[in-house]
Amino acid sequence: MPRPILAKIDLAALEHNVGQIKALAPSAQILAVLKANAYGHGIKRIAHVLSKAGVPGFALLEIDAAIRLRESGFTQRIVLLEGFFSIDELPLMEHYELEPVIHSVDQVRMLMTHKSRGIKHMWIKLNTGMNRLGLTHSQLREVEPLLHTYSDQCTFTWMSHFSQADQLKGVDWQLEKFNQLIGCSANPLASRWPKSLANSAAVLRYPQTHFEWIRPGLMLYGSSPFLDQSAHELKLRPVMSLTSQVIAIQDLQAGDQVGYGGLYEATGCERVGIVACGYADGYPRHALTGTPVKVAHTMTRTLGRVSMDMLCVDLTRIPDAGVGTQVVLWGEGNSIDAVAASAGTVSYELMCALSARVSGFESVDL
Repeated sequence: MPRPILAKIDLAALEHNVGQIKALAPSAQILAVLKANAYGHGIKRIAHVLSKAGVPGFALLEIDAAIRLRESGFTQRIVLLEGFFSIDELPLMEHYELEPVIHSVDQVRMLMTHKSRGIKHMWIKLNTGMNRLGLTHSQLREVEPLLHTYSDQCTFTWMSHFSQADQLKGVDWQLEKFNQLIGCSANPLASRWPKSLANSAAVLRYPQTHFEWIRPGLMLYGSSPFLDQSAHELKLRPVMSLTSQVIAIQDLQAGDQVGYGGLYEATGCERVGIVACGYADGYPRHALTGTPVKVAHTMTRTLGRVSMDMLCVDLTRIPDAGVGTQVVLWGEGNSIDAVAASAGTVSYELMCALSARVSGFESVDL
């Protein structure tokens, strides 16, 4: 028998979430974010579902993953969010019809050194205040003459990224700067280029940012980008569930301690379940006592420090639980957002950190 920890990928939930996104932004096209192996869900499996749902574009970082999608028969537009890192990648982009994001002057110089002009579409990223990637006003003016040489063979989309769409500050300040930068362009056709700004938070709360292309990531997988609104309230369904089983029971007396460091101490007669899941499986080691976990049909809490292969849960008020009882670490009935918040992290990290040794997970990427 395999170790009982199991990752389940609910493709019907993914289809549901795509439907929610289309309802929120009916006039925009979806550029689905599939970076980091589709947030740990398996890029090819997720791409198949998105393709059947009519999603016209995929966004990722890794050129090798993009090539695998092309060689698997996917014909969607594929955008590389960090563009290219060396001139050697440009022939591959041309051959596989990949679309780079241009965010630096150095990239444009590589384009001009490259003799071929085979890239058919580029995404021009503007720095509107996140100060991570993107062209500033002076850099934009510097690269425009160089990009003009591509104008006969290539089309362009403007893009930027919101840093606080999930927070009180919102998006208006960046949207204003975005429009100012486009307005400063010397290219007479620049104002007509398509635009892409909206991440998941902006898709959900700021319809004025939807434009021609939206870039949902986290919400595709059934998680909320907001602290004040749950995925359930947003009508999103979790695509990934991580489940395991109780493999042992310990009956404690007052003063007994649990796990490494004895970080939890029983205050009376308590019942503890040992679960086959630890930080080597991708569960956060920094999730201390109180992280929510679902045992059978009852919500309870973790106890003490997470070990490499095991963690402890409170079964004191769940008398029917025993060896073999199912445990939902996150997913259906136990929100990954709540688990992440309790562990002092974000759901993105939990999804992406899942280990290949988890049963079922090794076959996620078909």
